Amino acid sequence: MNTPKNSGALNPISRFRTPKTIATTSRIRIPVERVIDHCWLFIDGARIPGECNHTNALKLLEERRQPEQEGFVWLSLSEPTTEQMQKVAAEFGVHKLIVEDAVSAHQRPKVERYDDQLFVVVRSVKYSDFDERQESVISSRQVIETGELQFVIGPNFVITIRHNTPMPDLRRRLGDEYSLVHNGPMAVAWAVADALVDDYVRISTELHEDVDFLEEEVFTPGAAINVDQIYLLKREILEMRHAVDPLDPALKMLIAGNKDLINKQMRSYFRDILDHEILVKDTIAGHDERLSSLIDAAVAKITLQQNSDMRAISAFVGMAAVPTLIAGVYGMNFDNMPELHTQHGYYVVLASIVIIVGLLWWFFRKQDWL
Repeated sequence: MNTPKNSGALNPISRFRTPKTIATTSRIRIPVERVIDHCWLFIDGARIPGECNHTNALKLLEERRQPEQEGFVWLSLSEPTTEQMQKVAAEFGVHKLIVEDAVSAHQRPKVERYDDQLFVVVRSVKYSDFDERQESVISSRQVIETGELQFVIGPNFVITIRHNTPMPDLRRRLGDEYSLVHNGPMAVAWAVADALVDDYVRISTELHEDVDFLEEEVFTPGAAINVDQIYLLKREILEMRHAVDPLDPALKMLIAGNKDLINKQMRSYFRDILDHEILVKDTIAGHDERLSSLIDAAVAKITLQQNSDMRAISAFVGMAAVPTLIAGVYGMNFDNMPELHTQHGYYVVLASIVIIVGLLWWFFRKQDWL
């Protein structure tokens, strides 16, 4: 007898396919639009109102500008994936070696040139004051947080890519209605880098105040010392130095090695950033050295305090040993102990204990043990 076919029966193979297997077969692709902050068009130093589509931004630029006009596209991205960055690179003609670096964060500040394109990395720094995170060292492990801003700069476009940091407000730096952008895509890169370095200057000032406070705390007699804060701040300053120090040679390379891509005016603007960066670098190095000295001083002070505590404990133990010794002697069960039968022996022993303990206390006080 033949078994009737069931149209709703499962395929024998499909019964062994888990949801995980099914999920991997159909990969969800996130569109590039999800990571785009904005896509703006600039012509002759003026921004064209509204957003433009990244897929035809360069084509739209060529259609709208006159032959004698200059213009560029500014595309801002937030933590794109490799696939998303590859699509953007194909649309803007970005060098393939830049794509790999653009999707990976935690890079050192650097400047790399690929033909007529520049890839620039600048680290952002955010500082949270101790007063905001006073509960414990664990809650304030990230006193200094770093992010990253990358720039892909071409002849007629600039792509900014941010990792773990917001895009700074550039209207003040670029001028009213973005008048400074007549210098081209390099003006956007300068404005972002200048905003980040200005944050360095502000943070170095705040760090100076905190280091002064810790220094006063360490060298104030009798003040409690929180060594954990000193170690924490030193560790975080080292992280800031990793973000700030490499920017010095990167800016020098950008200014001196790319004169054909950066006009004279923008080179002067970047030299101003370099001056501020060198100042911050030296200031942060000074904070680092001061914190090293504070650690040595704090450890020495704590060691002296511990020695003083041990002397006080030893003095009290010595004074307590006198009555213990005397009470132990007269607590022995011998019949032939004449002092036990004297009329005033008890009072004599108590007076002797008080006198000896008093003499020991006077001696230890004189020696600054108590």
